[in-house]
Amino acid sequence: MIPPRPNPPQNALRLHRELDRVWGRPPGLRGFLSSVNHSELGLRFMIAAFVFFAVAGMLAMLIRTQLATPGGAFLDTAHYNQIFTMHGSIMMFLFAIPMLEGLGMYLLPKMLGARDLAFPRLSAFGWWCYLFGGAIILLALLAGVAPDGGWFMYTPLSSKTYSPGINADVWLLGITFVEVSAVAAAVEIIVTVLRMRAPGMRLTDMPLMAWYMLGTAAMMLVGFPPLILGSVLLEIERAFGWPFFDVARGGDPLLWQHLFWLFGHPEVYIIFLPAAGAISTILPVMCRTRIMGYGAIVAAVLGLVFLSFGLWVHHMFAVGIPHMALAFFSAASALVAVPTAVQIFAWIGTMWQGRPQMRLPMLHLMGFFSTFVIGGLTGVMLAIVPFNWQAHDTAFVTAHLHYVLIGGFVFPMMAAAVYWLPLFSGCARVKGVGEAAFWLILTGFHGTFLIMHLTGLLGMPRRIDAYPDNPEWILPNLVSSLFGFVMAMGFALFLLDLLLQVVFGSRARRDPWEAGTLEWAMPMPAPSYNIASLPLPGQTALDLARGEGMLPGAPRDRRETLVVEALGGAPRHVAVLPGNTLLPVVTAAVIGGFVLLMLFGFYRPAAVALAAIALTAWQWQGFMGCRRDAGPVEVSPGLRLPPNWAVEDGLARTGLVCLLIANGTLLACLLFAVGFLSVIAPNWPAPESGPGTARAAIPAGLLLLSLLAASALARLSLARGASAALLPLGAALAAAGLLAAGLDDPTRHARDALRAAGLGYVVLHVGIALMLALLCLVQRRDGRIAPGRVSAWPVWRIWQDYTLATTAVLTGLVAAQEVLS
Repeated sequence: MIPPRPNPPQNALRLHRELDRVWGRPPGLRGFLSSVNHSELGLRFMIAAFVFFAVAGMLAMLIRTQLATPGGAFLDTAHYNQIFTMHGSIMMFLFAIPMLEGLGMYLLPKMLGARDLAFPRLSAFGWWCYLFGGAIILLALLAGVAPDGGWFMYTPLSSKTYSPGINADVWLLGITFVEVSAVAAAVEIIVTVLRMRAPGMRLTDMPLMAWYMLGTAAMMLVGFPPLILGSVLLEIERAFGWPFFDVARGGDPLLWQHLFWLFGHPEVYIIFLPAAGAISTILPVMCRTRIMGYGAIVAAVLGLVFLSFGLWVHHMFAVGIPHMALAFFSAASALVAVPTAVQIFAWIGTMWQGRPQMRLPMLHLMGFFSTFVIGGLTGVMLAIVPFNWQAHDTAFVTAHLHYVLIGGFVFPMMAAAVYWLPLFSGCARVKGVGEAAFWLILTGFHGTFLIMHLTGLLGMPRRIDAYPDNPEWILPNLVSSLFGFVMAMGFALFLLDLLLQVVFGSRARRDPWEAGTLEWAMPMPAPSYNIASLPLPGQTALDLARGEGMLPGAPRDRRETLVVEALGGAPRHVAVLPGNTLLPVVTAAVIGGFVLLMLFGFYRPAAVALAAIALTAWQWQGFMGCRRDAGPVEVSPGLRLPPNWAVEDGLARTGLVCLLIANGTLLACLLFAVGFLSVIAPNWPAPESGPGTARAAIPAGLLLLSLLAASALARLSLARGASAALLPLGAALAAAGLLAAGLDDPTRHARDALRAAGLGYVVLHVGIALMLALLCLVQRRDGRIAPGRVSAWPVWRIWQDYTLATTAVLTGLVAAQEVLS
């Protein structure tokens, strides 16, 4: 392929005004609610995450105050349980994950030379889900009904029998609501990194931060579905009595632990990888050199992504698992230190070959090295089974967790905040306060948690609110509490430093750190469109501002950006992105209403809310496609590319494939639950099935046949221009037949509950398939699907095929159970 040629230079100010008119948002409340700009949404995520971090920090100070004396007279047990549960839940779900989402949303398009993320409305939807879900959880704390079963919500403690109030429901529904945001961000990041890089940027040319975010998003895509499934199953058990975790009826509490830690341990690396990406970006700049071992670091990232999913059982060494499994997971837990060590040595080598400058970002990176390495070493200790048995569920584990999370995430994120704040705000630092904050945080942290290792080795368990009979724990707890307040003062100073820079800082010059990377090649703060033209190799910031890159300006009054080949980066087509809209906030609000109805036990109105969600989701299709042939778009002299609605391999198709990977992971976890309970749980085999189950095989077969027929008819009808109005009918009738045939009572036994859950999964997917079929019909009639315009057709085909395959798997599973029973 002939390399693209630069466009002729234009007036930079005219291009800016033209682009700002198209990519900007209206002022005021409506503009705030309707904005889909990745920079604004990324900043919102990060600011909200800092707020939640402050709330969780204040809760931590309450915990340290309670434990400073053996009597623990500050809080009663009920409130203490709520506070330590909320501290962990907020830090994990409302601070760490959203912070990395916000950083990725803000930086990735700028680092990759794109104007926005792949799905701007999805970004906005994720933000509102995060905000509404977090608000529900915080309001529950203020109302005194916060979750109180620990941030991991182990069953049977979190079951209806032992947690009869709505405390556990707040966690299950609120956290699941927030997790929608995380899955949306994962899809956004993967599609953006693979398909929206600067023209000619190969995967091997990407900044390391993009590799780290790609690995993180892949882990989020596979890591979050187990927890989503577990939360849904536990909420169904609490609401309707389906016994997924009830031993007396064929369930098993260990199923929850497996599902939770299938998410929980990869989450440690989900949190660490973006922080490591920030280190790999900032460290060479602070050392005035290039990063050492680019290829080795990429290989280490991929190794961590793979290995992180083989470690979850090391959180369960004490539950009584076979020795062979203990040996395997112990070895895997030690092995994961290898790719981490590769990165550490690459960073040390980078410092060795460069000239480190001890500016504030570098100080925070030094805090990372001095802290995270200790956390890694104690992690290797906990990977050894005999030691794990001794230290399990003690304060030693609490200390290890904080060394890994604060060392591996908070210190790098503070370095990132200081390093990129001029890009966020356009303001230079006010010197002095940040350095004092760093030393207070570093001293306070090690004073708090280093001695906590000793407290754990002395036998102090986690999650206790008083220890009147253990005088040996008094001194180490008092020391931890005193230094905890020192650390809190340091974080307060850090926040003050950021505020001083934003409010009183002088205007920063462009690229104040002399990094030379692509995100600094734009004005500060970055405009709504990022760059006036998309960069070609070797172009300068001035070239891009004058429109000499590809796709300059907005001559067609629409938001356009390039889509490239996933591996080589060759330009493929032009994506026309949606503008500002209220649909994301409205959709998130409707889902929030459904969550609240479920929370307060209004299950029939909640079913009506599901219809409202479907109606709101339908409105999103209004922007999709084009009703007339607009022709290819000239992106540079001699190069014309088709718009996204004219190609099958568009962003929507790539995004759907990513979503189906997460969806398939959830299904795999459901199948794992069936296998685990069938083999491990007591009270199996299940009671004999009733006659309704046998009759259900007939409508299930009808469902499969009708979906096959719908698939064939859809291709024929759209190819020949015939009506597609009858396409959904067969699938809808078959699904209704499956429901009418009925299964055994789901409250009777875990097997019947799992079958009902599988049926619900099938019905949901058939319903979405019907909506997509109807969308294709509408688009066929209004001209959005026509020769040369494929619009939603590729998406419908993929979803239909997936629905058919998963329905066949679940139907075959029920049939196999009946044959073998």
